[in-house]
Order: sequence, then structure tokens, then C-alpha cells
Amino acid sequence: MGLFLVETTIDESLQTKEAFEKAVEHLKTTLNEGELIEVQVAADFHRAFFIIEANEQPALDQSLKEKSLKPLLTKEIRIVGQELEDVKKQREKINYLVEWNLPKDLTMDQYLARKKANSVHYAEVPEVKFSRTYVCEDMSKCLCFYDAPDDEAVKRARKVVKAPIDAITRISE
Repeated sequence: MGLFLVETTIDESLQTKEAFEKAVEHLKTTLNEGELIEVQVAADFHRAFFIIEANEQPALDQSLKEKSLKPLLTKEIRIVGQELEDVKKQREKINYLVEWNLPKDLTMDQYLARKKANSVHYAEVPEVKFSRTYVCEDMSKCLCFYDAPDDEAVKRARKVVKAPIDAITRISE
């Protein structure tokens, strides 16, 4: 099985918390040979990020389209910063998602070494708690999850670990 990131836009009919949650619950029951690991939805309910463990990508996209969730991007990923089994067991609080489009010449080994060397600097911004990162296997982008009081705190944390921000999304609680 592979681990996939699916970024979607959300149809107007699902842009309330209740409607979106109902669609996600239905999606869980219809994923063939797959498991929904986590879903993070933007506070404005216009985009959602699904982490799904599955055998193949095309079935994922079809399952989401059937629920009025339009896939923008589907990529195989790996998790960094936590074990997948730990993510499955717990639901720690996160309220910000940072997207970084990785430089074309960066390899996975270089990324992991850089992350290991710089992560110690998160201690310099104690109000921000780093949770986990999902890195696309093709090294095109990564998503980093945080619990922070506001956007500015997340920006300070990214600065101390020398990691850019291409987009920052407040996550619905």
C-alpha cells in the first residue's frame, strides 16, 4: 500500500462543517481497499487535504469526485516527524498547514538531512508546536502541520528552521 496526498477544492454544497463532515464519513465507508488517515480542511471550507493509504491513485480520485470533492493534486507521499501508526492513533491539535514547493535540485536525502539539522531551532519559537510533514515522493512539495497561536508565529518558526512558505492555510478546528 502507498500513502497519498489528495488536495481538493470543495463544492459549494459542502462548504459547511456539517455537510463536509457527512461527506468525509461517507467517503470512509466507500474507499475500496484504502484507509483515510486524516483530513484537514481550510477554515474557509474551500480546500481540503486528504491523507489516504491505498493501493492505487485513480480509485482515490474517483471516490472523491463522487463526493463533490474535486482533486487538484494526487501524489504519493511519505511522512516525516511522526510514525504513521502514531498519526492513526492520535488526533493532536493542529491549526496551520504550510505548503512548500521544493527546489528542483533537492533530493529526499538532502531534504531529510536539512530537516534533521534545522528542526532543533523550533525550540526558539516555543509557542509553535511542529507536528509532522508529508513530503511528495517526487520531491515537488511538502506539507508541514503546526499548532500555533497565529500566522505570524508560524512564519517565525519557519524562518528559524530556514524553510520557506509558499502558502499558509489556517485549518478548521
